[in-house]
Amino acid sequence: MASPPNPSTMAASPSNRSNSSPAGRSSAAIILGRQYKQMQTDKDIPGISCGLVDDSDIFNWVIMLMLNEEQDSLYGGGCFRARMSFPPAYPHLPPTLKFETPIFHPNVYESGEVCISILHPPEDDKYGYEQASERWSPVQTPETILLSVISMLGSPNDESPANIEAGKLWRNDRKEFRRRVRKCVRDSQENAWD
Repeated sequence: MASPPNPSTMAASPSNRSNSSPAGRSSAAIILGRQYKQMQTDKDIPGISCGLVDDSDIFNWVIMLMLNEEQDSLYGGGCFRARMSFPPAYPHLPPTLKFETPIFHPNVYESGEVCISILHPPEDDKYGYEQASERWSPVQTPETILLSVISMLGSPNDESPANIEAGKLWRNDRKEFRRRVRKCVRDSQENAWD
């Protein structure tokens, strides 16, 4: 018979912290705690830093993407802060990712919310634009999401842009698009730690 958990060791792990939400001890909280711990110890994901908005809430993460020129020639040098919020039904439903640092990109709404297929719920696309295999799947993790977002920054999808102006400039005026992006990068460097 297994012995009961030791309360003095439970607080040390994010997966065991109480959560202000009713789902605090849910399977979603346990999975997120493990994934959070993995991201904290994984050295193979350069340029990505994550923390909890509130130490008692494993469902809300603060993310910092620090991109170098090798990762992305357009957004390289940028330090972009974002917030990733996970639903109680995670991993069956996707989180949302919203940039807090202003960023000019075809697949980022002006509000900062990221529009990328893997963050769309696992249901049929009523517009017929995305295949089910491109949408959210429970095998995705915070790490795969952030790596996909980094990839998205360098390869925008302008077929259905969230930011119409950025999509038009990406298609029709790359010089102006690059100028606007580089301004975002400079601004992000100046305000990264505010």
